[in-house]
Amino acid sequence: MTAVSPALSLRFMVLMAGLEGMYFTACEGLGASYEVETYAEGGNASYTHQLPVRINYTNVKLTRPVDLDSGRVAAWFSSVQYRLVRVGGAIKVFNGNGAPIATWTLVGVWPVRYTGPQLRADGSGVATETLELSHTGFTVSPG
Repeated sequence: MTAVSPALSLRFMVLMAGLEGMYFTACEGLGASYEVETYAEGGNASYTHQLPVRINYTNVKLTRPVDLDSGRVAAWFSSVQYRLVRVGGAIKVFNGNGAPIATWTLVGVWPVRYTGPQLRADGSGVATETLELSHTGFTVSPG
């Protein structure tokens, strides 16, 4: 049996229409959960049924360094104010050898929040901005 090296959290790529060529340093929040309806069956007191009602997807939060492309990020976010255009996108992770391990393909993506950098005269860290994205679902595929 061949050993498969796992995906590394520091090796990922975000591919999103409107954000082509952007470099991101963090990606978090990709998830989903079902709303559950509890149903107590008449005459059966030993348990209640848990039935899935609908699925909810959490927002994805992307972090990136402030750079010359920051104006493009802010403009893409602001464009939703005048016309909502949902786009497609993907988050791809790689192993230590650079081979793709998994891809989450996002559907119906649009930006819901932009946060600019916190700037401090006493700090020496890299200024970052965050972009939070809503979506209507995802699929996961190998590589």
